[in-house]
Amino acid sequence: MARRCALTGKGVQTGNNVSHAHNKTRRRFLPNLQTASLYSDTLGGTIRMRLSTKALRSIEHKGGLDAFLADARANELTIESRRIKRRIQKAMEAKAA
Repeated sequence: MARRCALTGKGVQTGNNVSHAHNKTRRRFLPNLQTASLYSDTLGGTIRMRLSTKALRSIEHKGGLDAFLADARANELTIESRRIKRRIQKAMEAKAA
C-alpha cells in the first residue's frame, strides 16, 4: 500500500540524518497517515480512506467531506478522491432535480 494521502496526495519525502560530526546519511520522512471513516451527508454513508492528519484537520475546518471536496480543485485531488467528488456532485444534482 502506498504511503500517500488519498485526498491531498501528500507522500514520502527524503532528506539527511546529520550527525554531530556532520556525517550525512539518507533518510525518509513518512507522512502521518491514518485510516479514517468519513461520513458524507449527500451520499448518506461512510467512506474509508487513508488520510494525512493535515487533511483530516482541513476537512473538519471546511465543515465535512462534502464541503471539502466541493471547494477543492480537481487537479489538486488524487484520482480516488476525484471519483468520490463526482459521486457527490451527481447525488447533489439528483436531489436538486
